[in-house]
Amino acid sequence: AATIRAKIMPAITDPARKRRQDPGNPDVCLIFDYHRLFSDEATRRHVDVECRKAGIGCVEDKQLLLEKIEQVMGPIRDERRKWEREPKKLDEIIARGAKQARAIAQATLAEVREAMRLA
Repeated sequence: AATIRAKIMPAITDPARKRRQDPGNPDVCLIFDYHRLFSDEATRRHVDVECRKAGIGCVEDKQLLLEKIEQVMGPIRDERRKWEREPKKLDEIIARGAKQARAIAQATLAEVREAMRLA
């Protein structure tokens, strides 16, 4: 979370928006592009309207985006921590998946060789 915050907060927004009172243009704003990925439709509409009329500033916009990113990334980060505490179990799952994938790949290769009359 801290790394994401460190990258988002200094990010350039609308280059034409010099002061908090200046209306912005979300169409040219990198932060709004991230809202398209992480925020729900209601939040995107809110940011679009409020930015264009200077109802929110870029810092507020970035803080809202950080909340939305955390809602998505927080559970992923928690799941990763869980698996980091169980490396042997994770290795077993990976080995089992590799064994299953190998069997499927071998069967597919056999079909390909037969179809190409290489077998």
